[in-house]
Amino acid sequence: MTELIVTNFNPNFTGVSATAAGVVRVQAGRYDMALADVALPGCPAPVSRATARQLSRAPAPGRPFVIWHVRRNPEMRAALWARDVLRLPVRIVFTSAAQRRHSAWPRWLISRMDAVIATTDAAAGFVPNVRAVVPHGVDCDRFAPAPDRRAAWAATGYPGARGVATIGRIRPEKGTDRFVEAMIEALPRHPDTTALVIGRAGAADRAFLDRLKAQVAAAGLSERLLFTGEIGADALCALMPALSLIVQLPRYEGYGMVPLEGMASGVPFVASDAGHYAEFSDGGRAGIVTAEAAGAVSALLTDAGRLDAMARAAREVAVARHSITREADGIGVVYEALWAGR
Repeated sequence: MTELIVTNFNPNFTGVSATAAGVVRVQAGRYDMALADVALPGCPAPVSRATARQLSRAPAPGRPFVIWHVRRNPEMRAALWARDVLRLPVRIVFTSAAQRRHSAWPRWLISRMDAVIATTDAAAGFVPNVRAVVPHGVDCDRFAPAPDRRAAWAATGYPGARGVATIGRIRPEKGTDRFVEAMIEALPRHPDTTALVIGRAGAADRAFLDRLKAQVAAAGLSERLLFTGEIGADALCALMPALSLIVQLPRYEGYGMVPLEGMASGVPFVASDAGHYAEFSDGGRAGIVTAEAAGAVSALLTDAGRLDAMARAAREVAVARHSITREADGIGVVYEALWAGR
């Protein structure tokens, strides 16, 4: 018998996938549940969409219905089909992180949800039927500091004595060009440092990527500012604690998990004022939110004592305030209220 279906229909491992995976790893020990469609690292093996519907026909004893927790438009559509067309005993919970007005189609889909969980107060202002504001959390066991950061960096095989990185899709919205420009300014001051652009460019952004590579080559930094392509979730988890600094400079971000994953790994961040980054920074203890990224990066790489103190604070803040267990607890309150008819 099943209490909970968590959907993951995107074959690419995105930020949404990462947040779902962290929660599912906790929920798997709390509920009779199934992950539907695409596998997530460290999570139970997924079932097909058809099997998810079949499992929803007979809820677990004591449960009036099966909750489907969805996070994307196609997943909302599938859950609505199960509930409203097939008339299965299903209720739908949607997590919304977007801090801007949704377009017409997702607005309609969201209006049909039984409960909405917003990840921030700002996100809650753009969606109806918000039952709770539950910030995303990070798995502080999976992401943990390296015993020796310099040795960990050396083991990666990348050049230099230490590394900084930006992580995510390569496109203007994510500010990849801002990172490249900041590194072109900062790296000449720090000859022992290598910068990584970790992520892939979609077909529409290939020309953007080519321009960035040409810009790096023109600056003579092709051996020190590297485009790694996409790195798998487990490999990224291993790489993160080897870094000295995370630099995320998006023009828009709904929430932004990379700084949190870095913090749990004992890595502070420099970021633009987007997503939930200002909250993560804890007043500058764990990260710096600034419009002058190159200067902030250079200042931290120059001051080893400050960088080490921020690394320790980053881990402390992640564990105390942003753990994945806290997120799973908050989501669980919404589930229980639905099952109780509240």
